[in-house]
Order: sequence, then structure tokens, then C-alpha cells
Amino acid sequence: MTIADVPASVAAAADASLRWHPGGPFDLSQTLGPLRRGQGDPSIRTAADGLWLGFTTASGPASLRLTAAGPRSEPAVNVQAWGPGAAAAVDSVPRMLGCDDDWSGFDEAGFHATLPRMVVEARRRNPAVRLPATGRMIDSLVPTVLEQKVTVIEARRGYRYLMYRFGTPAPGAGTVAPANLMVQPTAEQWLRIPSWEWHQAGVGPQRSATVMRALRSAVALERLAALPASVASAKLQTLPGIGAWTAAEVVQRTHGCPDSIAVGDYHLAAYVGAALTGRRTDDAGMLRLLAPWAGQRQRVVRMIGFSGFRKPTFGPRMTIQDHRGH
Repeated sequence: MTIADVPASVAAAADASLRWHPGGPFDLSQTLGPLRRGQGDPSIRTAADGLWLGFTTASGPASLRLTAAGPRSEPAVNVQAWGPGAAAAVDSVPRMLGCDDDWSGFDEAGFHATLPRMVVEARRRNPAVRLPATGRMIDSLVPTVLEQKVTVIEARRGYRYLMYRFGTPAPGAGTVAPANLMVQPTAEQWLRIPSWEWHQAGVGPQRSATVMRALRSAVALERLAALPASVASAKLQTLPGIGAWTAAEVVQRTHGCPDSIAVGDYHLAAYVGAALTGRRTDDAGMLRLLAPWAGQRQRVVRMIGFSGFRKPTFGPRMTIQDHRGH
């Protein structure tokens, strides 16, 4: 990884900037895809001038613009940030874009020989994906808790509602940044949300209580970013309402964990089972199937996703519950 200054005409418009070189194949949208909570996520926006993110750092909020640059043989990412947290946001970019994500063990010929053909082929077609590591525990935990035991559609609808009601416009929104770019509420702001607003967002009392309990220890929660993923996951699971599924979904994003598997997911076990054996399976069966690739299981699952495989649909669908009218 090397860092060089962006052109002065660009840098002058931003509060902080850099040009990041990944040192190998790199795809910006594939890498950051797991961070986006649907196309309507107010904290991530795609615009003509790049990919925008709004988030809070220890120094304050920031608007971050990422733009793919350079030839395919030597890709780069131009980075500009605005706001009180601009410098901290820029400093976080290399890890967020996967600078510490090492695929060499996965890509070794002997390891590939153990993998299903569909996984090997997916990796061949997608050599530029990295696992992101944001280090932002609260930003990952809250929307993940909102996704517990409900449909993705319902969870994302509630998240958007709460973001627009209690988040804040990102620095420069409507001028340098997209007008609808938002920054997630801080821990203090989340804690001030009244119960009827959670209800209006369609978030049941169990999930809202889990968020509130976790964020009362917000400082300790953010410290987990500095710990190994396995340790952070274990510590998250000591909090009431946070189990293996939630912890895995969080550390996949905050730590770029290559091995965490979301046990308890409504669809994942059946999907992995169908992809690898042609048959549905449960969590125990999924873990048995993935056991030969311990340490790389999340990479295997990501490549199954990139393979284009679609699980046959059968059985009842989970219904969307509307908690707002009662």
C-alpha cells in the first residue's frame, strides 16, 4: 500500500484527502457492498462523482468520497473527506477497503484443490473483492440488531425511518456531498429515541431494548474494534440480546473477518447446503460442510454468493410484520 497526494485542485476542495493504491486487483463496489443496508441506505450514496459515505469518527462527523482511479493494471482510489472528522475518516480508508485482507492462503493452489468448482470459478471471475474492516462497532451493530428475526425489507425500512428522523445530514450535504447523505445517530442520540418512535419504525420492543442496553456501554463497545475478531465476537455475545448471528454479522464488517459465519440466519444454512450438496440443511449441517475450510469460511460463502447460484424457492415465506398500528 502506498499513499500519494491527489491533484492540488481536488485536494483544495476537501478537508483531507489521499490517493490509495491497493497493490493488486481491486473493485470498490464489490468490497464495500456488505456495508450498504439496501439501495436506500442514507449513509451510503452512489453519485456521478463517486461513492459517498457519511459516518461519525472520534473527532466528529465526516462525508467521505471514494472514486476508482488508475488503469486496471494499477488501480487506485481517490479519497476526499469533509467535516470535523475528515482526517480520521481518511485514515480509516485503507482498512475499510481491505488493506489488511490477505487472500493468499485462499488463493494457494493446494487450497483451491479442496474447494468446489463453483467457488474456484467465482474467485477466478472476482479477484478484486476485499473484505472491508470499518472498525465502527456501533454503526454496524445497530442496523444488524434491527435485522434480527425479521425480513430484510422490514429491517431496512425501519432503519431508514430512524436515520432520517434522528440522524444528521452529513457535512456538506447538498453542496459538496449528496443532499440525502446522512450520518447515523451517535450512541447518545440513539439512547434518546423514545419508545413510540421505535414503534413507529416497526422495531419491536425486544430489538429496541437490545440496542439501548448495548449502547449504554458504547465506549467499551467501540474498544472491541481493536481486539481480534474472535475475541470481539465473544465479548459481543455477553450482551443480552446479542447472539452468534448478530456478532458474526458485525465482525464481518468491522474486522473484515474471513471466517465468521452467521449461524441462525433465516436463509444462509439452506442456501449453503443447496449450493454445496443440492439439498437444504440446518446450521449444524452448514458448519459441517464448511469445516474443511475453517479460517476461510466467510470467503467461501462470499464466493458462493458471487457464483450466481440461486437456491430453489419452496416452503412458506416469512411475512412482513407491521408493528406500527398496534
